[in-house]
Amino acid sequence: MATATNFVTVQEYLRSSFEPDAEYVAGQIEERVVGENDHSAWQGAIYSWFQQQALTGQIRVRPELRVQVAPDCFLVPDVTLLDRNRPIEQIVTHPPVAVFEILSPADSIRRVMTKCGRYEQMGIRTILLIDPAGPRYRYVSGRLEPLDARAFDIPGSLARFDLDEIEKLLD
Repeated sequence: MATATNFVTVQEYLRSSFEPDAEYVAGQIEERVVGENDHSAWQGAIYSWFQQQALTGQIRVRPELRVQVAPDCFLVPDVTLLDRNRPIEQIVTHPPVAVFEILSPADSIRRVMTKCGRYEQMGIRTILLIDPAGPRYRYVSGRLEPLDARAFDIPGSLARFDLDEIEKLLD
């Protein structure tokens, strides 16, 4: 659910803090929909799964990390996988290995598709959407495709996505 505000500069956004963190798109602050149990459980399970692989998979896993996808656009994926061989950035400016978005009931398909398109334009190769109440998707070339493969290697890393193992971590 996006909330429009008066125009805010990038500098003002970067100096501000939001609880939960908000996104910045072309001078507007956009709230993120979070805080429900299912959303939090999935975020924790995905984070835990990839944290177990951090060293061997050559990744860093971060929840809710700001990613600058364009000069005037900062998004906050639910979980971000970073290439461990790249220098650490306080705000990510290089394409992450993968991003995960966990859908909430209030998310709109238009907002999700726009957000995924921005990730893809940045050069992120693996963009996954998890609906806690239903299907899982991979965003590819401007469209959502059902996530048919329950396990696969994450391109650009030695990490592996395994939906069955992630689901076991749900509490």
